[in-house]
Amino acid sequence: QVQLVESGGGLVQAGGSLRLSCKASGLTFSGYAMGWFRQAPGKEREFVAAISSSGGTTDNADSVKGRFAISRDNAKNTVYLQMNSLEPDDTAVYYCAAKTSTGILTRLPNRYNYWGQGTQVTVSS
Repeated sequence: QVQLVESGGGLVQAGGSLRLSCKASGLTFSGYAMGWFRQAPGKEREFVAAISSSGGTTDNADSVKGRFAISRDNAKNTVYLQMNSLEPDDTAVYYCAAKTSTGILTRLPNRYNYWGQGTQVTVSS
């Protein structure tokens, strides 16, 4: 079956960096766009970044532009989220998600087919 497994979360001070990874199995990875979402306590799940199946197109939420970068390695079935200049407001559980590629990136969680279990990112001030 399809599995998405996130890793790389943890506790970091404000201004620090983390790189999240999400390894996929059970699907043809190069046929899926990938997204990162996050959910803080008491808040709705929100879009962070997405990348096309080839990696040629990306989309980032305004709140993370210039600080976060999404990338993928189709040979390793892995998508990454490099997070720099982290802020306390970035504290959340981060989820990766896979969406059958249609050529169009989307920020809507309900358009994604598969989800990982999440990894906690905590940024201290």
